[in-house]
Amino acid sequence: MSVSPPDEVRTKADPARLSVAPMMDWTDTHCRVFHRVLAPSALLYTEMVHANAVIRGDRGKLLAMDACEHPVALQLGGSEPALLAEAARIGAEWGYDEVNLNCGCPSDRVQAGRFGACLMREPALVADCVAAMVEAVRNGGRPDVRVTVKCRLGVDDDDDFDTFLGFVDAVAAAGCHTFVVHARNAWLKGLSPKENREVPPLRYEWGYRLKRERPALTVLLNGGIAAVEPAVAHLAHVDGVMLGRAAYHDPFVLHVLDARLSGRPVRTREALLRDYLPYVQHQLEQGVPLKHITRHILGLFLGERGGRAFRQVLSEGSHRAGADVELIEAALDCTRPGHVRQSA
Repeated sequence: MSVSPPDEVRTKADPARLSVAPMMDWTDTHCRVFHRVLAPSALLYTEMVHANAVIRGDRGKLLAMDACEHPVALQLGGSEPALLAEAARIGAEWGYDEVNLNCGCPSDRVQAGRFGACLMREPALVADCVAAMVEAVRNGGRPDVRVTVKCRLGVDDDDDFDTFLGFVDAVAAAGCHTFVVHARNAWLKGLSPKENREVPPLRYEWGYRLKRERPALTVLLNGGIAAVEPAVAHLAHVDGVMLGRAAYHDPFVLHVLDARLSGRPVRTREALLRDYLPYVQHQLEQGVPLKHITRHILGLFLGERGGRAFRQVLSEGSHRAGADVELIEAALDCTRPGHVRQSA
């Protein structure tokens, strides 16, 4: 069962003023359906999937997608043009609206595979990858599928804007016209992936400057954007903003920002959750354990009355055999005035 978004949602061809970042272990199809309820106009991304996995793995699991998720992008990892081309063709066949190449992940495992952020230092290779991906989706009968790149500003001590611009120009010449810029460097030695999202300084002005100097490109800004007003302020300088962990840990921020940008009214947290329940029920009927779904909604009442109890009820109960939507109703009860949670 799909969640039906409003009729006025963004079309597949429109620039993404708001998007939700690809996040490993988080942005699976259950998460994306929830985010679609919250943000009817946003572009959603899968977790990063290596090209080899798409080609040789369980596509039914790796590429699972509900119809309501559109527009949705498949993010690929890899550095071999032929493999990325084949994976992009498969992604397009599965109905994805965009295929994104990861040039920003700094993890040791990704570096060992020669992809992710280390590709920032190989613009010619990235250009070859993009060109192959563009040709593959076009020859596969999906010329409407965008091929995009998510990147950092540079690697380690790179601090020359012209080097960054040279990377973008080389990749743009190969057929990529949309760049999602995580406005930090990636430090490949000495920092964990988590620290790489927090320690390297943010330089939003590089994203702004990229848009000024290459106005024909679509530039989306990512990194450290966690509230509505800063996100709106960025949109005076770039084409779109991408929320990452903020959209997951405090998902109501995603809803409020989407409402602000679309002109739709802000809805209550309970109303949003109730729109998600038909999907939850359908998934339970297909044999999906509740814990795989409710982990994505734990932050919905963050900072609100009963928010902690809401999380506790779901966290403690969703692992139990037979847990169903009644557990979500019990969690919702905790957010109502005068409710006193009974001990188990």
